[in-house]
Amino acid sequence: MFNWSFPYSSRRAPVLARNVVATSQPLAAAAGLDILRRGGNAVDAAVATAITLTVVEPCSNGVGSDAFAIVWDGERLTGLNASGRSPAAWTADRFARYPAMPVTGWDSVTVPGAVSAWVALSRRFGALPFGELFDAAIRYARDGFHVGHETAAIWARAGETYADYPHFLAHFLPDGRAPTPGDVFVNVDLAETLALIADSDGEAFYRGVLAERMEDAARDDGGVLRAQDLANHRIDWVDPIVQKYRDVELAEIPPNGQGLAAQIALAILAHLDAREHAPGSAEWTHLQVEAMKIAIRAAFDHFADPSAMHTPPEALLEPGSIRRAADGVGRVAAPLPPAALPIGHDTVYLAAADADGRMVSMIQSNYMGFGSGVVIPGTGIAMQNRGAGFVLDPDHPNAVGPNKRPFHTIIPGFVTAKGAPLMSFGVMGGHMQHQGHVQMVTRIFDHGENPQAACDAPRWQVTSEYDVLLEPGYSLATARELAQRGHAVEIAGSHRAFGGAQLIHALPDGGYFAASDHRKEGAAVGF
Repeated sequence: MFNWSFPYSSRRAPVLARNVVATSQPLAAAAGLDILRRGGNAVDAAVATAITLTVVEPCSNGVGSDAFAIVWDGERLTGLNASGRSPAAWTADRFARYPAMPVTGWDSVTVPGAVSAWVALSRRFGALPFGELFDAAIRYARDGFHVGHETAAIWARAGETYADYPHFLAHFLPDGRAPTPGDVFVNVDLAETLALIADSDGEAFYRGVLAERMEDAARDDGGVLRAQDLANHRIDWVDPIVQKYRDVELAEIPPNGQGLAAQIALAILAHLDAREHAPGSAEWTHLQVEAMKIAIRAAFDHFADPSAMHTPPEALLEPGSIRRAADGVGRVAAPLPPAALPIGHDTVYLAAADADGRMVSMIQSNYMGFGSGVVIPGTGIAMQNRGAGFVLDPDHPNAVGPNKRPFHTIIPGFVTAKGAPLMSFGVMGGHMQHQGHVQMVTRIFDHGENPQAACDAPRWQVTSEYDVLLEPGYSLATARELAQRGHAVEIAGSHRAFGGAQLIHALPDGGYFAASDHRKEGAAVGF
């Protein structure tokens, strides 16, 4: 299947088992595994893990987040887009006073969709009662949990970022400081909120007391989110876009997410000879970076709420266009901005799989750290800032407007082989995510690296300005050669810009290989 060596200096041992969960926080992974032991299936485990993550990793996701998922139910792949839309009162006139989309405050808050994702997944695929999936989360919120080292490092920056948001400070920095590693953090308000959601199958959040509290908080602070916006929220079951890459297929949720960009880059790479070069070499990295630049420009130019896109996804993957884009990749860096296709921040990711063959790829996020800085008094709900993903250009398909989904960075990934499930995976980390998908797929399926080794390997990233950022551990000789080819290259000072991967790969005997990223504090667990 793949090479079982672990050649990189930063590494973890994989978990091999018939039932597995992998995510960025070990308490959440354990909560999902406990659900599997109770007789729940992989979807139950994924939902329980996601709910628990809102408590134990609040600097990356929360009850006020959005979520996406891809599920193999034993027979077919199904996609879920549970991202929320903008308030009905978000007219262009409201944002005319801004030079750019706000990243904090009520004018960055779209309707949160994570709760609707939990409900929808449980109703359609779950085996256990919905309320049972909240047990660990409510316990950790009510009785407290020990804050992990990576979570504490992100939390430490929150006091400065959200200094102008008194409800945030009172809730998340109750002693005037962020918790340090090993501190116990108690969140009784959130425990009560989670209990309301569990007991009402989510109705309290979208049509009950919690919706009313969100509207009251918005009115008090000059925001325009209303209970009717929450009541109007709906999830969409979607068919994932499936793009062949050599001997496998990569499945991604259609836009408004950026997964299509990973498919564009891989489609271009399929025409190049990147797999003939060693991973991490200058030639390999150059070809991947050039393909990714074209895909990133396509995402910036075209991706939006699907109802507003001018160019459909199938046009962006049209074989002739992809071939012409590949033909334009040479041995040196192309001039910036990257060629257009010739057509006519902080997040949690989790994967789960069970002995009956179900596999889940799921992601949820506040977007930037704790999100908007808006915390609803008395509830523990921190509101996401996904509205910052819109643009102010009225002619752009992703222009801010009412009842509209913004461009999203969070993407669950799934790989099949001849239509059979092979790997659920994701690489959390904003603009790194589609790039991480490309690197995981090529390392594993071009070069035979096992999923943990692919996860351990140092990464590259094309920044939003199209510079090339290399992770510590990347060869200095490669960095020099890339610079000689015309790339603007920088060696990063830490691993934090390169996301965190979690992968579950099916084994031939029905078990799984589960891998978790050393860049996070999480774990792969199983039995």
